[in-house]
Amino acid sequence: MNTYGSLNEKLQQYFGFDRFKGQQEESIKSVLQGHNTFVLMPTGGGKSLIYQLPALMMEGTAIVISPLIALMKNQVDSIRGMQTEDNIAHSLNSLLTKTAINEIKDDIITGKTKLLYVAPESLTKEENINFLKKIKISFYAIDEAHCISEWGHDFRPEYRRIRPIIEEIGKSPIVALTATATAKVQHDIQKNLGILDAKVFKSSFNRANLYYEVRPKIKPKNQIIKFIKQNEGKSGIIYCLSRKKVEEVAELLQINGIKAIAYHAGMDAATRSINQDKFILEEIDVIVATIAFGMGIDKPDVRFVIHYDIPRSLEGYYQETGRSGRDGGEGKCITFYSYKDVQKFEKFMQGKPVAEQEIGRQLLLDTVSYAESAICRRIILLNYFGENYLEENCGNCDNCLSPKEKIEAGDEVARALKAILEVNEQYKADHIANILTGNKTAAIKSFKHNTLKSFGSGKDHDESFWNAVFRQSTVAGLLIKEIENYGLLKVTDKGHEFLNGPHKFLLVRNHQYDNEDEDINEVTTSKAIAGDPNLFAILNDLRKKIAKKHNLPPFVIFQDPSLADMSVQYPINIDELQKIHGVGQGKAKRYGKEFVELIRKYVEENEIERPEDFVVKTIANKSKMKVFIIQNIDRKISFDIIADSQGVEVKDIIAEVEAIVNSGTKLNFDYYIDSIMDKEHQERAFDYFRETEDDSIEKALEELGEDDYSEEDIRLMRNKFFSDMGN
Repeated sequence: MNTYGSLNEKLQQYFGFDRFKGQQEESIKSVLQGHNTFVLMPTGGGKSLIYQLPALMMEGTAIVISPLIALMKNQVDSIRGMQTEDNIAHSLNSLLTKTAINEIKDDIITGKTKLLYVAPESLTKEENINFLKKIKISFYAIDEAHCISEWGHDFRPEYRRIRPIIEEIGKSPIVALTATATAKVQHDIQKNLGILDAKVFKSSFNRANLYYEVRPKIKPKNQIIKFIKQNEGKSGIIYCLSRKKVEEVAELLQINGIKAIAYHAGMDAATRSINQDKFILEEIDVIVATIAFGMGIDKPDVRFVIHYDIPRSLEGYYQETGRSGRDGGEGKCITFYSYKDVQKFEKFMQGKPVAEQEIGRQLLLDTVSYAESAICRRIILLNYFGENYLEENCGNCDNCLSPKEKIEAGDEVARALKAILEVNEQYKADHIANILTGNKTAAIKSFKHNTLKSFGSGKDHDESFWNAVFRQSTVAGLLIKEIENYGLLKVTDKGHEFLNGPHKFLLVRNHQYDNEDEDINEVTTSKAIAGDPNLFAILNDLRKKIAKKHNLPPFVIFQDPSLADMSVQYPINIDELQKIHGVGQGKAKRYGKEFVELIRKYVEENEIERPEDFVVKTIANKSKMKVFIIQNIDRKISFDIIADSQGVEVKDIIAEVEAIVNSGTKLNFDYYIDSIMDKEHQERAFDYFRETEDDSIEKALEELGEDDYSEEDIRLMRNKFFSDMGN
């Protein structure tokens, strides 16, 4: 090693550090000695130094293969910032001009460039292969090496072609580096790269400073804004699975006064680069992104990582959460979980090859197990990577700080398995749940499953409970979902053993993970239950008083769900009132003044602390359908033509009109009503709604006669009444 001088001196000279971390020194020595080297080190552990320092010390140029242009740019900027000359490192990518490429090649040939970053796609280009054959390559570094494995969380087929290309260019030692790899993925990487003989350096995966929490996905946007407001000025990443959701969440944060920006693969490369730089340079606090963002991003002070959607694998989850707290400081990792998200993944996988479905299903199953478990998050996470965490309580995850209640459910599991076997393992979870709860759906009656021994055997629990039993039994290995006909529940050998010798089965009880993602301030549109019954009663009296003054039924002023939402949210000005369910700008201005004055006085007199969630501003409704309908009604276009042009039915247009009118917008669609209903029928229906205290469609049909009116007729007339009299 004397050839290279003291490693510590070189570390100080090139990077300004006075000591190595963990296994960095041993790994670097392996590279300097010309060994194939495999480095498995968590995010923040200093992987990049393991190839950067040897590259600066050795003769020739190190070829660093990296998956993303943004990642390469970040790495090149980082290494240049520590050296005196920019040409010490370059990246070769598809965005460069011919002139820029020629300049890079000149720097390499003259020995100025010690690190050349390339994407695997660039590596396979014939002109690049021919050029690289001419230069001395010190070694190849494969960054984000998990991309090689089909079992890895970010598999990229082009990574499979790296070894043949290296053979063609010319052999040199190979260094493979990753922050996440199970034993299976590690073996897959080494085998594919032909480095089964590599010296392996594996660090602990425990990030003690990271706090892990899984929350039910109930009004996640409200929760996110509340969390960020409580952590004002801190850097954070929010991961969403779809580009649409990324843009929606970013816009929502912006209108709520949060410095946020979006990042996803649908943006052009220049925009992505600008947005990434804004985050790194702290011009913005929060970046909302798909998983396209973050690989190798060298920002040490990210204080939180939020997963709006559950990741598809624990490896992906570990790497993404690992981007927080890289400096050893605070790092909060919060994930929103709904089993409906998992079902979306399962549906998405159905069209893929069976082998790919099998891999995807198993990776997803591990994630579900992690999300729904009541034991320490660290135990599960580290065990997944083959590491034993010996502490019973880590003191830094939700399950350790707030232990979940577990109940004995061995009897329920046995009942579930018997029901599945009784229908010959030919049905999905929802159908089995209906059998157990005794729910006589059309499918149950059609297959005569209401005559089964299992029918109603689980009516002491609801469908949600039984779905939790199926999931947790699957996690425990008692059930599987068939691959070929995905979703059919099958009892495993372990499940049959359980039936032959039933034993204790602890079920996590209080994780309510079946809730759907709800929009901000969403309330039920059925007859609502008030949050504050006293306020609801007072508001109801005010509504009657105003209705009497205007000679209108009370429901025209505000419907019950609107009053219920007021009694939960306590709006005290017109702007806030417009965020209440079913209250648009028109209604708020026409009837709102007395309501908000009453609520303001009530809040003051009763010293009520209004919910923080209410301060969340919603994104304005930009429904293209609604705008299209309003424009076409103004032009007196028939509802049939409007429906045809939108590829929907007339009843759907009427439903949209109902939403528009209920929010306080005045519409005149008499021309359409006149075309389908005579004046006498119109007057009867109009008078009915003027006199009734109940705006129910069913009641109106009963009173006016189903022989004379269709449901659509009644809906149209109720909409006309609301529009004419209420708006």
